[in-house]
Amino acid sequence: MSLTASMSRKVTATVAVGALCLGVSACSSDANSIAAQARSGDGKGFVSGDGSIERLPLDKRSGPLTLTGTTMQGTPWKVADARDKVLVLNVWGSWCGPCVAEMPHLQRVWSQLSAAGKPVQFMGINYRDGVETAKAFLRANRITYPSLQDDGGRTVLALRGKANTTPTTLVLDRQGRIAARVSGPVTAATLSGLVNDVLGESA
Repeated sequence: MSLTASMSRKVTATVAVGALCLGVSACSSDANSIAAQARSGDGKGFVSGDGSIERLPLDKRSGPLTLTGTTMQGTPWKVADARDKVLVLNVWGSWCGPCVAEMPHLQRVWSQLSAAGKPVQFMGINYRDGVETAKAFLRANRITYPSLQDDGGRTVLALRGKANTTPTTLVLDRQGRIAARVSGPVTAATLSGLVNDVLGESA
């Protein structure tokens, strides 16, 4: 093969790769993209949602969740323990950048609702952290609501496919049914609005 032909093939391959990156748009612009996570080489292996919101009207909600788990303090807990309260479930991990970013928003809403005496409970669901690592993360971020220990993904499976991204936040009504979901990081304003909407429903 001539030198000219060899160089021509290399240039063509380079252009093709560049076009692929532009077409996918995840080669460098989005730090949360699968491609970016793969390039980082840190083994995170998570998919972050875009913060999209799903609301379920009363007549479209399925039965109450039957999720159970153990808190970081070793106490058994189940969704039924929050009966007659609006329950916020947040799937998180200390290794998940968007989870870290949204934690202050969750804590802010929890503090405001608690101070106002609203019938609301928050429960975090840790995913893929050891107990001591998770507890250290919660202390460092001054999170005052409880979280469940990672149990190999069983609690996440109990969410009926509604937690395909990390983080995911679910708002359950007073009967323990999923009323709203945020796939990806949630803001304080969005979460407050969703919770207040469900609080305003007939008990």
